[in-house]
Amino acid sequence: MSDGAAATDELVCSGLARLLAERGCDAEVVALGVRDEYRASARPERGPRVLLYGQLALIGPVPPAAACSTCLARRWQAVRHRDLRDAVELGGDTIAAGPWPYATPLVADFLHALIAARRTTDTGPASTGTGAPSTVFQVDLSTLRVHQVPLLPDPECPGCGDMVADASELAVIGLPATPKAESGTFRGRDLDDYPLNVAAFANPVCGALGGSLWQDVTSLSTSPAVGSFTLRCGRFLRETLYGGHADGYRSSSRIAVLEGLERAAGLRPRGKRTAVTATLRELGDDALDPRECGLYTDAFYQANPYLHRFDVDRPITWVWGWSLRDQRTLLVPEILAYYHAASVEERFVQETSNGCASGGSMVEAIYHGLMEAVERDAFLLSWYGGRSLPEIDPASIDRPRTRMMVDRLAMYGYRARFFDTRMTFDIPVVTAVAVRRDGGLGTLAFGGGASLDPQVAITAALCEIATDSVMVRVRARADEPRLRRMTTDFSRVQGLHDHPLLYGLPEMARHAAFLLDHGTALAPMAHLYERDRPAPPVSTDLRDDLERCLKQVTAQGFDVIAVDQTTPEQRDLGLTTVSVVVPGLLPIDFGWLRQRAPHARRLRTAFRTAGFLDRDLRDDEIHSVPHPFP
Repeated sequence: MSDGAAATDELVCSGLARLLAERGCDAEVVALGVRDEYRASARPERGPRVLLYGQLALIGPVPPAAACSTCLARRWQAVRHRDLRDAVELGGDTIAAGPWPYATPLVADFLHALIAARRTTDTGPASTGTGAPSTVFQVDLSTLRVHQVPLLPDPECPGCGDMVADASELAVIGLPATPKAESGTFRGRDLDDYPLNVAAFANPVCGALGGSLWQDVTSLSTSPAVGSFTLRCGRFLRETLYGGHADGYRSSSRIAVLEGLERAAGLRPRGKRTAVTATLRELGDDALDPRECGLYTDAFYQANPYLHRFDVDRPITWVWGWSLRDQRTLLVPEILAYYHAASVEERFVQETSNGCASGGSMVEAIYHGLMEAVERDAFLLSWYGGRSLPEIDPASIDRPRTRMMVDRLAMYGYRARFFDTRMTFDIPVVTAVAVRRDGGLGTLAFGGGASLDPQVAITAALCEIATDSVMVRVRARADEPRLRRMTTDFSRVQGLHDHPLLYGLPEMARHAAFLLDHGTALAPMAHLYERDRPAPPVSTDLRDDLERCLKQVTAQGFDVIAVDQTTPEQRDLGLTTVSVVVPGLLPIDFGWLRQRAPHARRLRTAFRTAGFLDRDLRDDEIHSVPHPFP
């Protein structure tokens, strides 16, 4: 702590600490916002602690709770406004503007009574169970109003965190029998079976996934719940959005939390500490060669010095994964398994969350991660290959709720269209497109889904366009001047959201004409998935489904590597998260100059492998237009 911060701490805390001591209260008083809690060591805890910031006092967990007051300080800092975080985390001291006005006998009496009452009640399983939320009291000292919020332990806490060193033996994965929760689903547990305390993940005091969940009551198609959290990368705070899009806000909120946990698990290792730094040349066959996953062009590296060409002799950080094809452990570049972890010096690509998935078991997580990798690969092949696809007749969809969503989109002026996007694998992949009938702003919205059951794939793709189509209309109008400049200069397409928003402009529809204007008749699902090209059978055990999919992929020479990303918070809920890496499949990137897929060998060979062409795709045949995927 700097001299200025120490002086502020003393100025704010000394008066209240003295008053509490006079009342026989042994609570330690500590100021928040005067040191970077992410870099500071843990303060030894001898009893209750009162954390102060402005007019607010936080009464932290009483030992031996699952979380400690250092967890509280770290979680509190994580949900602060970026101005305060920048001041504290980048080295700018905060100073008191004057004497702290709340060191009064009344405040001391109130806090003393609250601490004493808490000591007699905060002894149940919720306060001591491993990973269970502890309770924090926030007191507004100007009104003495008390707000109670749950606090989850921080696995990276220097005081009570329990991260273990990554090791080869921890990466071994078995695939036990995994019965499905019910037919027609590819989950082993129902959403309501997880002991989710949504408030522990989204609250303005110490939410593990940010300060709040925003419920979009203006949505015409679903009941979205959206949240965000920030993570520092050098001098920048990266905002990560997450959300749920069900037909009820309660379900959407629970889905949002699960997605937020998945995002947090994939950004950087939080369950295991990385332990291997070496060159590829040193590791040899014990490591995945990242060149198999695709690199950028030389021109890109020349124009972007913050990313460095991969060098077999440059040390980088590695994490342990499991090859499901070869049944062995394998080192994977951390930058490919965690998309926000590697330092600038190590970064040779900017990976995405593609292939990251969560489930109630390892089998479930790997299945859904593999489905996402297969889905993105198939869509990018069709897009950059400029290939028309068989169109599915929506009237042949069996699920009434899915057909109702199609009808609802029609009420808002959109036609929902579905395309069979299978390429080299028989695993059903569906691309959905919402087409605005009058051709106005919000012209197109794309989504995708993959599953052994084509009905499930359609539903997944439809859920994406049902929410995005209506929102693209609004966001395209708000950002229209910037987006229109992209239509004549694709280099301006730089971020994730630029891709789907660009296709909200009517003039971009011509770039999707190869897909939408094919002029062929709609095909019933039974013809596509039972007669013409049968989909693989579906089992009542998810392990059988996964093994069928693995055989499809590995039979064509691809490895399937799973890296366990599970965080302690997820493990306590019975969740597992993995990153599924399939070297050789097309990777999805965002930003037109950052695309690896158009330069990949698979884009040229896949149509011949699938029997659609009798030769490789030529470079001049590639559809060189930014993809519209969200």
